[in-house]
Amino acid sequence: MNAYTVEARGHPRFKLEVDIWINSRTCGRLKGRTVDISESGIAAMLTLEAPMGEILELDFTLPSGPVMIFAAARQRNAFRYGFEFVDTESVHELIRRTCRDLAVDQSLLLPDIQRREP
Repeated sequence: MNAYTVEARGHPRFKLEVDIWINSRTCGRLKGRTVDISESGIAAMLTLEAPMGEILELDFTLPSGPVMIFAAARQRNAFRYGFEFVDTESVHELIRRTCRDLAVDQSLLLPDIQRREP
């Protein structure tokens, strides 16, 4: 992504690679690995199929500690799923703070990455 790329989404995504557990009423407990997070959702790679549209419980760890949040699977592309958060305001505030922190952390890495590109 360069300085001229415009993110078409409502909230920017930030890299977050941690284990995630998805609890489904219809499929039981699934394990995956997150890819990125935004204020409105999270993407994860799963090896087993998650039900689209069902409200799921997601358990994962943010830099500030473990979190449990409800979300619905909204998108699927092969093994990558996009989950939209549908939880309470208190949990959303924790997600917002995390995204702000990740934005700062990842922006500090950006100048170093740009210097190494040809």
